[in-house]
Amino acid sequence: MTAPGTSLNAERRARELDALRPDTPVDLLVVGGGVTGAGVALDAAARGLSVVLAERADLASGTSRWSSKLVHGGLRYLATGDVGLARESAVERGVLMTRTAPHLVRPLPQVVPLLPGVSRRTAAVVAAGFAAGGALRAAARTPAAVLGPPRRLSPTEVLRAAPTVRRDGLRGGLLNWDGRLTDDARLVVALARTAAGLGARVLTRCAAEQVTGHGAVLRDVLTGERRDVAARAVVNAAGVWAGRVAGDIALRPSRGTHLVFPRAVFGGLAAGLTVPVPGERGRFVFALPAEDGRVHVGLTDEDAGTDLPDVPEAADHEIGFLLDVASSVLAVPLDRADLLGTFSGLRPLLDAGPGRTADLSRRHTVLTRADGLVSVVGGKLTTYRRMAEDAVDAAVAAAGLAAGPCRTRRLPLVGAAPRPALARVPAPARLVHRYGTEAVAVLAEGGGDPAAHAPVAAGTAATAAELRFAVRHEGALDAADLLDRRTRVGLDPAARARALPHARAALEAAGGG
Repeated sequence: MTAPGTSLNAERRARELDALRPDTPVDLLVVGGGVTGAGVALDAAARGLSVVLAERADLASGTSRWSSKLVHGGLRYLATGDVGLARESAVERGVLMTRTAPHLVRPLPQVVPLLPGVSRRTAAVVAAGFAAGGALRAAARTPAAVLGPPRRLSPTEVLRAAPTVRRDGLRGGLLNWDGRLTDDARLVVALARTAAGLGARVLTRCAAEQVTGHGAVLRDVLTGERRDVAARAVVNAAGVWAGRVAGDIALRPSRGTHLVFPRAVFGGLAAGLTVPVPGERGRFVFALPAEDGRVHVGLTDEDAGTDLPDVPEAADHEIGFLLDVASSVLAVPLDRADLLGTFSGLRPLLDAGPGRTADLSRRHTVLTRADGLVSVVGGKLTTYRRMAEDAVDAAVAAAGLAAGPCRTRRLPLVGAAPRPALARVPAPARLVHRYGTEAVAVLAEGGGDPAAHAPVAAGTAATAAELRFAVRHEGALDAADLLDRRTRVGLDPAARARALPHARAALEAAGGG
């Protein structure tokens, strides 16, 4: 069974869109359906406010689905001296892992191989950083049973975790623990559905135009119809497009690129492989185990300019950089011929003048315009909940709304349960890691048909039952929603092509397009 009132689908969208009235203002209009916008909608709905979330495309259609899938404790911020931001990251990581989404976030061991290219001085600095991260974990009250302490590894232990690491000159490794999302887009969907269960109206394919602090014109992207929506408060959570919503915001987006490889290339990688970038302080390239037998290699930090595409693409020099740094610790260098695909996301960084985007602050900022429009920019996926809390606080203050206190620190998302309860869910572990307690409802979508629980195509473990569940309960309106966001089949373009007929069949069975 799904939680009451949390199902999103085409029928509900049409009904709630039709119910909008210009003479009946809502308490809060949220512009943007990424992790921050969905977090704002949930926070506001949980405080008892009436909420409309307007997203011009699909949930997690932008930056929120292109992250490293890491829920990290802020080690990089320690390296730059921003202890406050590092602590905030560690606290929010603990909230996700122990209270709000333990089904979606699991512990990830990360290994730094100590090879001749990593000097003893660099190794000592990294080890000190890991120790400081362990202290942050303790200060954030995340149990050691959830995230273990850092420690030194023997060469044998390094090769057990990462079999393709070079053996020549390997003197051991350093182990650290962090959080890993099953999938970032699934976190966004869970936030939106939890908000919907509290009464929020989640309207995808609805572009917000002529946005002010008191409302907007919503254009139904599917029909072209426009509706005036009045609101007592408005939050602009449009990410890298926040400046288009509120023209007085100067952003300097940066692009982060990942490469997608089959896990076989890494010999069955059992941990995150962490490689210091030569000549850089606190910067690493990661090789991270992912779903469907894949490994994601990232991350770059490139100035993206001002002409922002809906789907960013990796530049050739970024691919070369990632291949070179990751290959520096491998017995056999990575080969472009093994690439399944690439993906890139854009970071909504505030413009702080000349310099590298890698050096710009990752702190979030909440800005309130003279007409009351609240914009939230910057930040990281890990700290979305705190960003949402600050944005709703600002909106409540600007509009004088009667609202309760923030509840999201202890509010579980749909599918969430304590880890012992998740271990008892009668469903395959892969489904429990994606749907939590709702994994049983996903199985029910297949009825008694064994074929509904088989992979829809080579190169993915996604099933027809999952596609049907996404159409009926997760707001998927077309094949791209199904293959590129509710599942991540599309990270392998060849697997996507093979799965496309199954996505169309799921939509047709539900009367979709």
